[in-house]
Amino acid sequence: MLRVGVIVLGIAVLIHDAAARPGAAAGAKHATHALAKTSRDVRHIAEWVVDSGDNAGLPFVIVDKANARVFVFDSHGRIRGTAPALLGIARGDHSVPGIGDREYSEMPPGERTTPAGRFLASIGLNARGEDVLWVDYEAAVSLHRVITTKPEERRLERLATPTPLDNRISYGCINVPARFYEDVVSPTFRGTDGVVYVLPETRPVREVFGSYDAGKRVRASRPRCPPAGVGRTMTVSGAPSDISGAAACLP
Repeated sequence: MLRVGVIVLGIAVLIHDAAARPGAAAGAKHATHALAKTSRDVRHIAEWVVDSGDNAGLPFVIVDKANARVFVFDSHGRIRGTAPALLGIARGDHSVPGIGDREYSEMPPGERTTPAGRFLASIGLNARGEDVLWVDYEAAVSLHRVITTKPEERRLERLATPTPLDNRISYGCINVPARFYEDVVSPTFRGTDGVVYVLPETRPVREVFGSYDAGKRVRASRPRCPPAGVGRTMTVSGAPSDISGAAACLP
């Protein structure tokens, strides 16, 4: 396998998109306002990570295996970018023990899975001297530029199709478009560790991560509205001000 390498660290270069700043309500933080069209599981995990601080102040990635897509966030939960991905050809959420020490020829198709879970990730070098984002070093799973050395696998074409049904082709690594890796992944993780959340495809997301519904926590923390037609009084700079809009409470 091409696992052997060294971890390399550089100077962090984070590019923040002001338009992608998460909103906040009653003190709770959201990372999902820009993810309205993504899967429910992606929104759930993104919102939970930021609300709970599970990323420990580090940039993070969510890999949606079911829809073959990657989402990259900065350390504050602002989305940096998203792209299609190629994943392990076999369906499953666990790696076969010792698979990271095998040669490719010793890995039957049924064992080429992309494991699910929470992984501490770092930029490092593989055996070819190429920089990759190591996800599960022991299982030799990394996130890297799409491999194109075997034209018959049609990896570039698979990334370009609108369906995720043909995106299962790798030995377990997460392949993304080269430009996405260089423009989004590499600068986000250069000079810092990060966290990669690979969503399961055979088990419930909450079971794997122990996550909770951050959206419900936000709604529960907002004040209830008074009966219709009854104004509410709030203090602005020390002076009472009557308001009757619904923006500050939960209807």
